[in-house]
Amino acid sequence: MAETTKVVAKMRDRAGKGGARSSRRDGLIPAVIYGDKQPPVMIAVEPKTIERELHKEGYFNHLMKIAVDGTDFDVLPRDVQVDPVTDKPLHLDFLRIGPESIITVQVPVHFRNELASPGIKRGGVLNVVLHEITVRTKASSIPEYFEVDLTGLEIGHSIHMSTLNIPESVRVVTRDKNATVASIAAPTVAREAAATEAAPADGAAPAAGAAAAAPAAGAKAPAPAKK
Repeated sequence: MAETTKVVAKMRDRAGKGGARSSRRDGLIPAVIYGDKQPPVMIAVEPKTIERELHKEGYFNHLMKIAVDGTDFDVLPRDVQVDPVTDKPLHLDFLRIGPESIITVQVPVHFRNELASPGIKRGGVLNVVLHEITVRTKASSIPEYFEVDLTGLEIGHSIHMSTLNIPESVRVVTRDKNATVASIAAPTVAREAAATEAAPADGAAPAAGAAAAAPAAGAKAPAPAKK
């Protein structure tokens, strides 16, 4: 579980587009805190306390504590609207988290010890099928990431969901309980070369000794030469 990040904010005087524009003019990011069967809270966030977090892996998995005029809110980020030109955040959504809140999040998968995989050393390629895994759990039990150790894996080896270390308090949301997470594939160049050798080249001459093609049905035989 990652450390909780503290974010500084203040109450917005009014909701709607007018209030959001006013917050931006003051150099703040308009945002809303909702959920946990309580009324939404309109806030404006200090950019310095949040912009660094926006670009971190697992931003939507990390618990945050938003300090608003002396009151702390435990939240999870749920949405970010960004300016299409400047890529700056325009609006933030946060989900209020209670002690018993059960939430759905996507947890990233990390791979380690690639150099300890004989398959990768021999030119094999790590083919990642699942970069993230969707789980349901309490906010206090969200894994920061799932880890896959590639030590000793050969070409053709597959890593399945059942091999991951998933805590008992975390339920994976998937139809296939033993889905493939990744595999060590054969080198791409070798596969392409094998396919090229197996397929005949276009316009290739027939093999020596092969019979000539018979004339098409109904075609006239050539007339004998005149003496």
